[in-house]
Amino acid sequence: MSRRPWARTLPDLIREWTSLTPDAIAVIPSEGVPLSYSDLDRMMSKIAAALAHRGIGPGTTVGLLAPNIAEWIPTALAVQATCARLAAFNTFVKPLELTYLLEHSQCTALIIADRVGKHSLLGTLKDVLPELWDADPTSWHSTRFPHLRTVVVIGPDRPPGAESWSDLLAGQSDDQLPTGNHPSAVDDAVVVYTSGSTARPKAVPLAHYGMIENGFAIGERMGLTPKDRVWLGSPLFWSYGVANAMVATFTHGAALVLQAEYSPVAAAELIARERCTAAYLLPTLLHDWTSLPPEQKAKLSSLQTGLTIGRPDEVALALDLGIGGICNVYGATEVYGNCCVTPRDMPIESRLTCQGPPLEGVAIRITDPTTGGQVSEGEGLIEVRGYTTRGYLGEPELNAKTFTADGWYKTGDLGVLLADGSLQFVARATDMIKTSGINVSPAEVEEFINSHEDVAACVVVGVGDVQRGEIVVAIVQPVSGRQLDSQELISHCKKNIAAYKVPTKILVVEQIPTTATGKIARMEVRRLVEEASR
Repeated sequence: MSRRPWARTLPDLIREWTSLTPDAIAVIPSEGVPLSYSDLDRMMSKIAAALAHRGIGPGTTVGLLAPNIAEWIPTALAVQATCARLAAFNTFVKPLELTYLLEHSQCTALIIADRVGKHSLLGTLKDVLPELWDADPTSWHSTRFPHLRTVVVIGPDRPPGAESWSDLLAGQSDDQLPTGNHPSAVDDAVVVYTSGSTARPKAVPLAHYGMIENGFAIGERMGLTPKDRVWLGSPLFWSYGVANAMVATFTHGAALVLQAEYSPVAAAELIARERCTAAYLLPTLLHDWTSLPPEQKAKLSSLQTGLTIGRPDEVALALDLGIGGICNVYGATEVYGNCCVTPRDMPIESRLTCQGPPLEGVAIRITDPTTGGQVSEGEGLIEVRGYTTRGYLGEPELNAKTFTADGWYKTGDLGVLLADGSLQFVARATDMIKTSGINVSPAEVEEFINSHEDVAACVVVGVGDVQRGEIVVAIVQPVSGRQLDSQELISHCKKNIAAYKVPTKILVVEQIPTTATGKIARMEVRRLVEEASR
């Protein structure tokens, strides 16, 4: 077992490693200069002082909208060091979605990268805050979002009303955190927005101590040490990134290698360049990598361990690539990313077919879908207790449905507890769609498509796909007397909602199937979709 960190908050975790191994590398971006733990500590402190000087502190929220760039991590840590809450925003957002995030989070400041690759994030921001292009930072304020007072841009492109992230880092000699400003272990470290059964993303707060304890336990199952370099191609703004990969790495004093722009070849090049030993994977990535030419595939040879989800044949792809210590996982944002992980030295047959025993401090139980009572054998609904979120922000009714009075989280998934205590995931019991490892709420996509003036009704379902697990498909009924073109409707979706939510196919029908009581006949809808997909 590795040395367990004494830190109870994420800023203190960085300070702890700075005191122990100040020159050890903490963050390696795909472009730019690596950051040591002491570099990260210094940047965190400078940015935190600058944010405090601008009124960021206890009771405030800062939205962070940026890809996997080196600036993401010291910025996030700085927000936490001020005792403010970090709201991790999705870089796939379109104007409608960003508007919702700014309204829901009530953030005092937004820190945003100017672009993601060739895509301009500032273009999206301009649709939401056009007045930012006709103001200066000293006088600008938002009338649409009354809590929002400051916008900071990472990168050279910046509207007149925004500040520069570089200026935060430069700081002033008299900038310092107020005396006594120190986050508590039970404070919210980050709020992750995740799709669910509701029509809007759910805000999931995760506490400092839970992130550290659960992240450490995940790293232990992977066998991480300070010598490891952990590749992350999934976004930091997901729990798989911020609550899992980042914390598993930092609790073990290892280095996190960030892929800013993913492609199979770019990933292989970065992994080879940095001699990465571990990787955070998804079935889509594994399919990509197995299709690489032999000379590119050979560049993955340094990988020894990692995490992934998926069917046995998908997990086996990692073994085919030579990642002998691959770990199969089960989890959700609500349980700090993962709650079950197979140890890297577990027999291969078990790692292919189960998701391992619960992590330290976590309990799993199986309940009857009809009675709600606990079952000792066989299949049932998976419930988790231990390191779980305290509840969705601003969703009391949803919290009452999702969490039991004695603290169990109802995952909505079906599973079995094996004789050795390991969990075996069976299927989702909800309508949730998981495409390329990303949860998509059918209700959220339906709500958007239904807002189109020519749409009378819409049903969104997931259809099995070899590479992506599932794809999003919509059946749409037009308003009487109007015509709908499926490709035009897909284009409309692409302009307004995140790319992973956009239906791959849209079927236009005269009438959406309903039951005798007038409810949508989802089984019939699925049959129609599957027939059309053949």
